[in-house]
Amino acid sequence: MSEQAPVQEDPQARAERLNAFVKALPHLPGVYRMLSQDGTVLYVGKAISLKRRVGSYFQKNDHSPRIRLMLSQVDRIETTVVRSEAEALVLENNLIKALGPRYNILFRDDKSYPYLVVTGHKSPRLAYYRGTLDKRNQYFGPFPNGFVVKESIQLLQKVFKLRTCEDSVYANRSRPCLLHQIKRCSAPCVNAISPEDYRRDVHNAMLFLNGQGNELLVELESRMAAASEAWRFEEAAAIRDQVQALAKIQEKQFVSSNTSELDADIIAAVVKDGTVCLNLAMVRGGRHVGDKNLFPSNANDYDAAEALEAFLAQHYLDRNVPGVVICTPPPTNVEVLVQLLSDQASRKVIINSNPNGERRVWLEMARKNAELAILQRASHSASQAGRLQALIEALDLPEETARIECFDISHTMGEATVASCVVFDDGDIQTSQYRRYNISGITPGDDYAAMRQVLTRRYEKIAGGEGKVPDLILIDGGKGQLAMAEQVMAEVGLAQPILIGVAKGETRKAGLEQLIFATTHEAVQLPRDHPGLHLVQQIRDESHRFAITGHRARRAKARVASSLEEIEGIGPKRRQKLLARFGGLQGVKGASVDDLIQVEGINRDLAEKIYSALRG
Repeated sequence: MSEQAPVQEDPQARAERLNAFVKALPHLPGVYRMLSQDGTVLYVGKAISLKRRVGSYFQKNDHSPRIRLMLSQVDRIETTVVRSEAEALVLENNLIKALGPRYNILFRDDKSYPYLVVTGHKSPRLAYYRGTLDKRNQYFGPFPNGFVVKESIQLLQKVFKLRTCEDSVYANRSRPCLLHQIKRCSAPCVNAISPEDYRRDVHNAMLFLNGQGNELLVELESRMAAASEAWRFEEAAAIRDQVQALAKIQEKQFVSSNTSELDADIIAAVVKDGTVCLNLAMVRGGRHVGDKNLFPSNANDYDAAEALEAFLAQHYLDRNVPGVVICTPPPTNVEVLVQLLSDQASRKVIINSNPNGERRVWLEMARKNAELAILQRASHSASQAGRLQALIEALDLPEETARIECFDISHTMGEATVASCVVFDDGDIQTSQYRRYNISGITPGDDYAAMRQVLTRRYEKIAGGEGKVPDLILIDGGKGQLAMAEQVMAEVGLAQPILIGVAKGETRKAGLEQLIFATTHEAVQLPRDHPGLHLVQQIRDESHRFAITGHRARRAKARVASSLEEIEGIGPKRRQKLLARFGGLQGVKGASVDDLIQVEGINRDLAEKIYSALRG
């Protein structure tokens, strides 16, 4: 028996029913939710007076097109009474984040904001981190992009040699890993350093991360002098290397602030040509550590002040709030926002929309960056940058994702296996950074082992500081290849690249690919015309082409050598002379007996044998 479609209510009857509901609402603060007939939440809003605010939707006729379209779909309204406007603001934005209503302005959930974490283990681990904060660990950040965190980890490894490996790897080591051999880890896993000395290195690293680099340098220089005076020259030399490395790190740090506030966020909201953009810049420990641009969804009818208020309320939910928020334009309901942020931070938070001096320069810089981002977004919508941005938004990747590396394996029935690595960076394919890897020492045809070998060979070096750490790694294959990649990343100590498997669809046709995320192995299939999918296909196809070209060349070379090796009397030297004289196997095949005799070491009997073997 077929399911009957829901009975459509007369519009006049629906309006009367909703008006009757509104008349019964109280003059109290609260949150309202507008729902469609199928129960989908269309919009979530807050109100000082539920009766006045919800009633205004049905009493005015000058609504924007977005609101008129929403009201035409509203079937019922639900409300929740709260104690204050600030409490309503918190509940409103919790619901917006949880439900993602199609008519609310939405900012991406900032899982993309990275931290640098020092774990609370007995032998703490230095790591790149995103996600919910755990009180057992110490976090530094958040930072607007992952570049600062990744660079800091690599630099701090050189100085303090803290472990970066996963617990599963750390707990099962019987000998030091590659990072210890290249002096990037002091190997507490095998007690190559005493617990006391390792804890001191952890303490020093945290001093530096807390912005106390100058105090740390003074302490290290004092220890170096004491070790030298006591004739402990090896210890003094090690401390000297730390001092020099720290000095170099300080040179690379971002410009310091002269203001008294060590932590501040600078936010500028701009609306231009119908596009809303917010630029968020961060100052941490007195240093300007970078910025990022945010383009909210469903923002067509919002002005800059409304967009800024929505951002402040959504962004700081369950997140550390700096002591000062410098923003433009002045947000609506600033008093409520100050109360909300101060309550969350358990201290006074200042929202300043009219700063002076250096802070005014910061704010102007953020505003200009937002304007430029809008112009760039418009001009690059059909370019590689537009494809990358579409992929970032579709897969909820970190906003700073820029460098993508993709791997593929090519062989013929296990013969002449070659792996390829192609690179997308700086907005385009980087052919000069492509690499091929000849795979050996595995069971022929074992794609998993081949993938393990190429990833290990590439990322052991990168983990040791030789090369750039990618933001995203694409693995041409399904869950098996992806799981192998996860193991390798854990073993070499690289946790920050995002791993995604690119699996062919059921019919292996382009456009049906599934993108499989590491850890969860959740599969996503983007629409066939999605710009982000087109970028993945381009990179994957380039990786496949590069792998198969290398495989064919290796196979041809192997078969040339093999066909000559099978002829009795042809050793490596004679084979090399033949190939050099005639320019390859085809040239040897086309040579006459008289031509072959001209090669040193080839007599007539051997020439006739070669001629017969290759022509037979």
